[in-house]
Amino acid sequence: MEELFWLQKKVAIITGAGQGIGRAIARRLAKDGFRIGCLDFNEDTAQETVNLIEAEGGEALAVEVDVSCREQVFSAVDQVAVKFGRVDIMVNNAGLGPTTPLEDITPELYRKVFDVNVGGVYWGIQAVLKHIRKRTPQREGEIVGKIINASSQAGQVGNPDLAVYGATKFAIRGITQTAARDLAKSGITVNAYCPGIVRTPMMEGIARKVADENGQDLEWGL
Repeated sequence: MEELFWLQKKVAIITGAGQGIGRAIARRLAKDGFRIGCLDFNEDTAQETVNLIEAEGGEALAVEVDVSCREQVFSAVDQVAVKFGRVDIMVNNAGLGPTTPLEDITPELYRKVFDVNVGGVYWGIQAVLKHIRKRTPQREGEIVGKIINASSQAGQVGNPDLAVYGATKFAIRGITQTAARDLAKSGITVNAYCPGIVRTPMMEGIARKVADENGQDLEWGL
């Protein structure tokens, strides 16, 4: 059974795959030969990513999911595993990035952003482990699966009006470092990437708000 796993084409799941960085990751991994699970809150944009991948000769599946809901994340990951027979890489990319002055942060906003940005990482890790752990390292140092989490430049240093978003990205760094230690013995690597300014729909929304507040155009905000 273990040998059959290694003969199968590898599979990567990306949350937030319907736009921006998530879509770019999905398309690149597809070009590298992975079959792709495109998970997104917006099923239509997830399907658009699938269409792009298929037009480029790849294989992909779109699954609608709210990553703040643990049950939905588990179900979505299971759907990809059933479709393609395995999961090798989990990219926990989905996130929200509101710009909010400290005095305007509400309990509702705090919970929503933490549930998506931080909860989504916890649930993504938990959901994929049962699939990756179907394979065990055959020798010391062998890697059987990878988990990759989206932190941010805002998770390295504080940024104006990003107290909630930045806090979630600092938290993801901590989760990633702990998970890397906990899962190394199982042959699973855990890493995070920390983008700076990337022109995505989310980033344009942040830039537009900053620019408007300063009486400037969008390019100034970027």
